[in-house]
Formats: sequence, structure tokens, C-alpha cells
Amino acid sequence: MALDGFVISNMIHELTEKLVGGRIVKISQPEKDELILTIKNYDQFKLFISASAGLPLIYLTENSKPNPMNAPNFCMLLRKHLNSARIISITQPEFERIVQIEIEHLDEMGDLCKKYLIVEIMGKHSNIIFCDQEFKIVDSIKHISGFVSSVREVLPGREYFIPKTMEKFNPMTITKEEFMESVLSKPISITKALYQSLTGISPLLANEICHRASIDGEQPTAILTEDIKLHLYNNFLRVMELVSSHDYAPNIVYKNGEPIEFSSLTLTCYEGVEGISAEAYDSISTLLEHYFSKKNTITRIRQKSADLRKIVTNAIERSSKKYDLQQKQLKDTEKRDKYKVYGELLTTYGYSAEPGAKSIRVLNYYTNEEIDIPLDPELTALENAKQYFEKYNKLKRTYEAITKFIVETKEELEHLESIKTSFDIALQEEDLVELKEELIQFGYVKRHFTAGKGPGNKKQNKKPKITSKPFHYLSSDGYHIYVGKNNFQNDELTFNFANGGDWWFHAKGIPGSHVIVKSGGDELPDRVFEEAGSLAAYYSKGRDGEKVEIDYVERKHIKKPSGAKPGFVVYYTNYSLIASPDISSLTLISE
Repeated sequence: MALDGFVISNMIHELTEKLVGGRIVKISQPEKDELILTIKNYDQFKLFISASAGLPLIYLTENSKPNPMNAPNFCMLLRKHLNSARIISITQPEFERIVQIEIEHLDEMGDLCKKYLIVEIMGKHSNIIFCDQEFKIVDSIKHISGFVSSVREVLPGREYFIPKTMEKFNPMTITKEEFMESVLSKPISITKALYQSLTGISPLLANEICHRASIDGEQPTAILTEDIKLHLYNNFLRVMELVSSHDYAPNIVYKNGEPIEFSSLTLTCYEGVEGISAEAYDSISTLLEHYFSKKNTITRIRQKSADLRKIVTNAIERSSKKYDLQQKQLKDTEKRDKYKVYGELLTTYGYSAEPGAKSIRVLNYYTNEEIDIPLDPELTALENAKQYFEKYNKLKRTYEAITKFIVETKEELEHLESIKTSFDIALQEEDLVELKEELIQFGYVKRHFTAGKGPGNKKQNKKPKITSKPFHYLSSDGYHIYVGKNNFQNDELTFNFANGGDWWFHAKGIPGSHVIVKSGGDELPDRVFEEAGSLAAYYSKGRDGEKVEIDYVERKHIKKPSGAKPGFVVYYTNYSLIASPDISSLTLISE
């Protein structure tokens, strides 16, 4: 995931085509580090610019954001200078992650003059800087003093320049000799040599260049022969020629439906990788808006669920410790039968024990072997037998109690693990409502009370209205497949939605979703079983593995034990298959 020089060059080309010659008709600053410029050319466009340290961006959008009641000073300054100003050019200096917008406007005297709006997309150092025609800083959306940065001050009146914190070459102008002698001579890995020596080259782009040259980029540059260096240089040139010819191919790479990378050239390094798919876009602006919208959704849900996840994680840790302690206590009861045998043998043979003896050797009539029984010399043989019977009865009671507790603790652990897996599946806020409700019902979270009428002036909140729905997929053969997002949905799908002749799938022995295939009374093709198995694998705790064992059976064979927790079922006959958690070929109809 990199907004590198290649992506910026794609953005420059798109902005040049649509904005150059247009006039700025509106300027707004919805957030302290964001701008939206409305530009009227042959059509009207909105240019979104963010200098956020966490997510700096620039792209064309159709969306608007609410503005503050009072416009910030930077916004007011831009309105003063740039209202009705015309965009002359949009460039990318030195292939850096910088967008330089040259603007022409009339000053107070009516004279034509130039200004520059410079957008620096540089992570935590990102900024939006407004300069005059001499590149003197008029103002910036972030003020950087000498106390903050020893490299460059970004303050009104200072001269603007691009900070050179590292000696890097411009990949668009680097010579063959410089590439061979300076870039590939560094004693580091090949990919590092590329992205640490060339401006605008990200680790992703460096890896792609190496892959196109059939070279392992993790290897040190020292292993490169002259021929291989030349081969790598030629592949580097071909990539840079795509920039020169504006031959861009914006695309997002998905892993099992989740966006993981984007680029403006085809990422051949992901081709053929299981679970990986790519979606092409005509516009880099549309790509960025869609990509970060999807990523933000996932990030937001994970942030909102953080407190609930912590509750579940802590509960799992407590239950695991309790389970381990109970297992140890159970192991300590293994001697109980031996004590019972000792007591019975002493009752039978104790008359032969000498007074004050520390042990007695007798025949064990259960095994027909002689054994030594330890004795307390202060007690008689019968008193020793009584003591052994007491130990046996105590351990027997402990065994019976611990065995029951272990079953309960194991069920609790399995329940908590299933909830934890459901948090990994959750994609919408509605999904979290059901998960929280389940935690409330089982006592892990308290239901809040609100002020109201009646005794004590308190009333309990009603259960929240559930609007979350299962995942709905369409198989390659046109069969509808449904996937529960949590234990409540799993029960609903299996016992209320599915018919007896429908097919039920679940990852074997690990937490996961119930998957239902609506058969419609048909005999299902083998491919449907494989695809449903892949869904059961992906929506389970084993989703990060290469293969997952899946149990499947007709719905009529699934039973719900009395008193069982949500999502827990039993079945006594089933089929099994090995599935890959790759669902890239399946169509998600709705959520």
C-alpha cells in the first residue's frame, strides 16, 4: 500500500487532463488538515487534498464534507488569493511525492501574477504549502518551526525548497552508469537499493521491478553479475517508460475480498497467488476513493470493536488459566483407584502386618502380583485402610466435580473463541450489535441502565434492534450460499432458515461460521461443495492457513442440544473435505 511516485505521476496526468485551464470557484477546509477545491473547466470537479499524517491523499471526488461555521485562516487566505484563479499547470518535481499546482490570478492592482499550491504527500511530514511566484512561502496548512524540524522551516516568509534528507536519483533521468555504479553497489538487498536510492520508488514498486526481472529482491546486491544488473536495469527502464508514455493501469489487489495493495501498474508479483485477485480502474481518483473507503471501513470497525475484543481476550485468558488448573487438579486425582485398592487389600491382609511396620507386602488379587503398601507406623493396619478409603473418597469427589467443571470451562472457552472469530468477520457496525448482545446475555458485559420513571427512577434498556444479515453468496453454478456472521445468525440460519434437504458446512474442530447451501431439492454439483467448503474455511479460525478440514452434512442431521450455547450443534454422521480459504471466485450478493 503506497502512494508512491508512480501513483502520483498517474494522478498528475489525470489532474492535468481535467483541471488545467479550469478556474477555482470554491475553496473549503472541512478539517484542519484538509482542503476541497471546486474547479470549473469543461465540467465541474472537486479536488480533495489531505495532509493528514496518518492518511495523506489527493484525488478527484464527487463527495462533499460539511464545513465549520468559521473558515480557518488558511482557507480564508486561499479564498483571498485564489478565488476565480486559473490553473496553469500541475507537475511532479523530481518524481517526488509532490503535486505542484501552478495558478494564475489577478492581484489587487489588476496585474496578472502566479502562485503555487504545493501538496507534499510524505506521511507524517505531509503538508499543503502556498507560495508566491518566487517560491516564498505565503502560508501553509501546517506550520513547521525550527524547533520541530532541523531540516526545513515551513513558515510564512521562508523560501520553499524540497528537503533532501537522502542522496537520491530521479528515476526519470538517472543514467545507466549511475544505476549500475551507485544504486546497485550498495551493500544491502536489491529492493532496498532501489527504493533507498531512487525518489518516488516504494518497496512495492521495487519488488515489482525485481519480479519482472525474475530476481529475488531480498538477495544482496553483491550476488548480481554484470549481465543480471543489465537485465534489471532494462526492466527498470520499461517500468519508467510507462510513466513517460502515460500508460497507467490503476488496480487494487484483494486477498479473499479484502484490499491489501494498490498501484498504477499491473502487479505481476501477485499473479497466480492463491486467494489473490485484482480489480482494474479507469481512474486513479476513483481507485483511491474506493480503496481507502474500504480500508477505513475495516479500520473503523476494528477500532469500534477494540473494547469488546479486549473483554473477550481477557475472558479467554482467564478461562484458559482456569482450564489448565482444572486439568492439573484432575491429574492429581489419578491416584484415587490405587488408594481404594490399598484400603481393600489392608482390610483383607492387614492382620499379618507387624505393629509399627512402615509397609506390608501382600498379593494384589486384581493383578495377581505382589505389591508393597506404605503404612503409617503410628496406626494399625485397619486404621491405615480407613485412611486410604478416606483419601479415595476425597479424590473421587474431586474427580467428579472437576470433570463437570472441565466440561463447562471447555464449552465456555469454545464459546468465547467463536465470538472472537466473529469479531474478525464483522464488517459493519450492525454486526457488532449482535456480538455485544451475546456478551451481555452471557454476563461478560453489563447492560447499561438509563434514567426513567418508576421505582428507583431507573429502567433497563431494551434489547437493541438487530439489523445485521448473513453474508449471501452465489456459487458458480447459481446456488445460493449463506454464511452466519455470529452465533445468533448461525442458529437462525441452521434451524429456522435452512430446510432439511439443504446442506450444512462447518470447519472441523475450530470456531467458525455455519454455511448453508440452499439445494432447492437438487443434487448439487461437486463444485458447489468445494465452494461452500472454501467459505466455511475462510469464515473460520483457520482462514490464514492453506487448507482447512470441513465437515458437511444435510441439515436434517444437525441437532441442537438442550441448553447449548448459541451456534453450538451436534451431528453423528457427516462427510469431510479439505478446502482452501480462497473465496476470490465467489460473488458476494449482499451483506
